[in-house]
Amino acid sequence: MTFDENTLRSVIEEVLKEMGEVSGTAAPAAAPVTVAAGKLTITENGEARKGTAADEVVIGLAPAFGTKQVKTIIDLPHDKVLREIIAGIEEEGLKWRIIKVYHTSDVSFIAHVAAEYSGSGIGIGIQSKGTTVIHQKDLPNLSNLELFSQAPLIDLDTYRKIGKNAAKYAKGESPTPVPTKNDQMARPTYQALSALLHIKETELVDNNKKPQAVTVSFQ
Repeated sequence: MTFDENTLRSVIEEVLKEMGEVSGTAAPAAAPVTVAAGKLTITENGEARKGTAADEVVIGLAPAFGTKQVKTIIDLPHDKVLREIIAGIEEEGLKWRIIKVYHTSDVSFIAHVAAEYSGSGIGIGIQSKGTTVIHQKDLPNLSNLELFSQAPLIDLDTYRKIGKNAAKYAKGESPTPVPTKNDQMARPTYQALSALLHIKETELVDNNKKPQAVTVSFQ
């Protein structure tokens, strides 16, 4: 008899659960998990909290961002992408906080979760391949404030402007949407790679894992 990876994981988890029940000891609290990839180090510090500060923007990272995947679809390093988004927020005088979302790989849902956890009600969601959304918590999941769907056309300057606009929304302003490029050849050129990166991201989705509080450091 052969077992695939999911079956083996299930069996191992069941055995560990039974061992815990037999021993009568509770499972230890989750320790911070740190992953360094490239010039970005991400540390998960347990379940994220919903913020109350009206001057913050929450950035929601997709499951593979900065760990299993470290570059966007056009090879922009994740550390530089995150730096630009953060810089844009800070330029508007606001604070930022980062969470990692595991129960979905859909960028609209990731952004909406970020908005729900943000004290200002404004969040940014970003997939590992680079697709990005600015969202507001009282909008439907599949609506948004700004959508940047063509990851191959998003450069570092655009990510900085995304951070700035998100901060402006958080301040109650109505900024002019960030200009987006349009290239009809981008979709067919990158379609296969985009699908592959999304599949790899989705492999890390964990429906039972709540958003995690994240701290980052840059080399």
